[in-house]
Amino acid sequence: MDDIDMTLLNTLQKEGRASLKKLAATCFISSPAVSARLQRLEKKGLIQSYQGILDYKKMGYHIKAYVSLEVKPTDKPAFYPFIESCPNVLECDCVTGPYSMLLKVVFPSTDELDSFIGLLQKFGQTQTQIVFSTPVTSRGLIQELGE
Repeated sequence: MDDIDMTLLNTLQKEGRASLKKLAATCFISSPAVSARLQRLEKKGLIQSYQGILDYKKMGYHIKAYVSLEVKPTDKPAFYPFIESCPNVLECDCVTGPYSMLLKVVFPSTDELDSFIGLLQKFGQTQTQIVFSTPVTSRGLIQELGE
């Protein structure tokens, strides 16, 4: 990966809908060269998908929370399909520490969050932290050129 690839990746993380023409101008290469590089980066798995960043509050999901969940290793085969099917779960990470899973969730109300936590508790103990504000939003990994 060279500086041009890093410039493409950094630009796409900031502006996922940037046109080939804009990317070409940013990188000082032709649009066909940008297209070829993007295809190569996708094939290597460095670019996994293109997606929009939504404003969940404007969509009616006013409660964002992080739920820590203690899942026994023997329960993971049942837990993974369950959590995959929950549309309010934005992320689920297997982590170290006293809790084995960390979930990022959004819900329209605390009542619905409470119901969801009740469902989770069949897999183990939970701890929930409700988010008040987000001073740094999801921004991807921006790297310096030439490193």
